[in-house]
Amino acid sequence: MSNKDSHDASATSLDPANPAEWAAFRQQAHGMLDDMLAYLQDIRERPVWQPVPDTVRASFHEPLPRAPGDLQQAHHTFMDSILPYSVGNAHPGFMGWVHGGGSPVGMLAEMLAAGLNANLGGRDHIPIEVERQVVRWVRELFGFPETASGLFVTGSSTANLIGTLVARTKKLGTDVRHAGVAASAQRLTAYTSARAHSCIAQAMDLAGLGKDMLRLIPVNAQGQMDLAVLAAQLKVDKERGFTPFLIVGTAGTVDAGAIDDLTAVAQIARQHDAYFHVDGAFGALAMLSPALAPRLKGLELADSVAFDFHKWMQVPYDAGFVIVRDGELHLDTFASQQKTYLKRIERGMAAGSPWPCDYGPDLSRGFRALKTWFTLKVYGADKLGQVIEHSCALAQYMQSKIAALPRLQLLAPVALNIVCFRYLPDGATDEDTDILNQNIVIALQESGIVAPSSTTMAGHFAIRAALFNHRTTARDIDALLDATLAFGRQFSAATDH
Repeated sequence: MSNKDSHDASATSLDPANPAEWAAFRQQAHGMLDDMLAYLQDIRERPVWQPVPDTVRASFHEPLPRAPGDLQQAHHTFMDSILPYSVGNAHPGFMGWVHGGGSPVGMLAEMLAAGLNANLGGRDHIPIEVERQVVRWVRELFGFPETASGLFVTGSSTANLIGTLVARTKKLGTDVRHAGVAASAQRLTAYTSARAHSCIAQAMDLAGLGKDMLRLIPVNAQGQMDLAVLAAQLKVDKERGFTPFLIVGTAGTVDAGAIDDLTAVAQIARQHDAYFHVDGAFGALAMLSPALAPRLKGLELADSVAFDFHKWMQVPYDAGFVIVRDGELHLDTFASQQKTYLKRIERGMAAGSPWPCDYGPDLSRGFRALKTWFTLKVYGADKLGQVIEHSCALAQYMQSKIAALPRLQLLAPVALNIVCFRYLPDGATDEDTDILNQNIVIALQESGIVAPSSTTMAGHFAIRAALFNHRTTARDIDALLDATLAFGRQFSAATDH
């Protein structure tokens, strides 16, 4: 390289310019890694969550940086103003939304993936083989055939959208991709539990089918979709000239963890020539546990399943996934004839067709598969299954503790790892009890001790503890219940005065 070439490269490259700068950068990088490892090692010493001070929030309103800055200073800002004010789902006291806790191994794998900076949209390279390896593992885990296809996506919202689009293609054919749903004389209807995640309705919207065409079926006492009501609704819709095309079962409702009778739902779907999709956002991975897997009987009958590795399997965000039984139908739903620079050939970098981008909407795709591959290779499926079993055991422990405390009331059956309950004050109306429990949830979150979320069960405001973090132990359950009782007494006393 000529001196001119060397000068031009150093002027435009974003890498350190010389060995001395590389050495300084390496030292800073090691310090940043050590800080994150220390964060995980000592996380119990930190609050789960804390409100963001106005001064910290205001500091992120600075103008666009034009001149270069200092890496060390940016790191200091991260440690002082970002890390302490995250949502806290890595903390053992986080029991809020359905968030996994991540792991040190997954963090390191994400670092490797970022350094490699591979685009997994397509082309012929080993990172795509890593993703295909995970697809094969998922087939094995769920009992799907070798013809099944799979794809990493951001999360189950996108995975459920893909399942809906595949179902649409199955019912209307590939012509729908050109003419649209308006060109069809069929009025398509879909069915799911009234407790299903809102992303199912969103999928109907984004697929051009309309939220109004999704029938929300009431649930039974166990929180499962009521099959008698489902059958009756299907009958009524067919008599009115609608075409049922999709039935979505749920493996772990987001509010209470209920699992639909998947075998029965599959049978009903077949009777009506409807596509059977399962939203298994977190619950599907109970298949990793031999003790819990029987509860998912019927999952192997699904036409497709959406789930997230970043929840119960503790892979760092984000790592959603969809598996589709009919890989050709999946391909027909998304693949297109490429005639320009995306054209596929038999040899060279443009080989390896079909590419991952032929199975979903994204051409630019990160290497999500690597942190999932590392998690499975390092911890093993059996260990991960034990983590899942442990969180369910903690939920049972919590249920038994609630039953022994007269001030606390369980509000839903504990199917897996989510517990819904409330504090009962003396002589209060339902409305006052709801307000009291809303205040308790906020106080728990602001205490930094534990952070549950909330939902509504049987018309009552519920404190909702979702136990997904592998770091959570019985002492964290005790801390939640002790703090709930303490805040309940405090707020009740204030109301009495």
